[in-house]
Amino acid sequence: MERSSSFLSVKKKVGNVSTRRIVVTSGKGGVGKTTTTANLGAALAKRGHRVVLVDADIGLRNLDLVLGLEKRIVFDIVEVAEGRCQLRQALIKDKRFESLAILPAAQTREKEAITAEQFAKVIAGLDEFADFVLIDCPAGIETGFRNAVAGAKEALVVTTPEVSAIRDADRVIGKLLEVPMPISLVINRLRPEMVRSGDMLAVEDVCEVLNATLVGVIPDDEEIIDTTNRGEPIVLDESNRLRTIYDKIARRLEGEDIPITSFEKPTFFKRLIGAITTG
Repeated sequence: MERSSSFLSVKKKVGNVSTRRIVVTSGKGGVGKTTTTANLGAALAKRGHRVVLVDADIGLRNLDLVLGLEKRIVFDIVEVAEGRCQLRQALIKDKRFESLAILPAAQTREKEAITAEQFAKVIAGLDEFADFVLIDCPAGIETGFRNAVAGAKEALVVTTPEVSAIRDADRVIGKLLEVPMPISLVINRLRPEMVRSGDMLAVEDVCEVLNATLVGVIPDDEEIIDTTNRGEPIVLDESNRLRTIYDKIARRLEGEDIPITSFEKPTFFKRLIGAITTG
């Protein structure tokens, strides 16, 4: 995909094209929301889209660390909402990607420092700068969640194949259906060997419980911990298998119909049943 545009150029609208505002949420902490936000945003930027990543976790920002941009922060989203700076001034462009920037959270303020109405207004202002706005939602379903959802038009729920994470994701999906908004699902940190041994839920089991549109399955990979600590999105590593997976998730968000990669090898029993039914 080729698209030539200066990141902070104004008035990108062509015809009926509108900015996709997607909240990345889960309910449970530690399932990989921020890592998913950073890498999916980088994948979309590599595909030629203008992308703004928004850290909605007021008081506990981490998105800047994952992208290695923490030393460049001057203003934050609360200061934008309070009128202490312009939105353009608070955006931090990632120099590794022509069309990726972040809007950081305030680190020294309380979650109540910005209301849902203020948050939504700031996010709406990003329409002139971005094709995709990905909002990294804090854990839980309290103030931070309500703010993040108020600024979104779609949701991407991230969960791991663990009972506690799935229960929280189900609760979040119930809240999102009250809005309502389209909901997609990413299953993160899948361990195929644990699925085969019966110690982890299979993808089809998670999908059956959550009843959301699956757009990606990400296997557990220790290398992503290293890249996150270095502030380098794993999509920069052309040799890493996760780069391709995030790229496919980006393409599915664009509307492409791409089969989900299966990491779960069928058991002998399933292969036998398959052979009988197809024979």
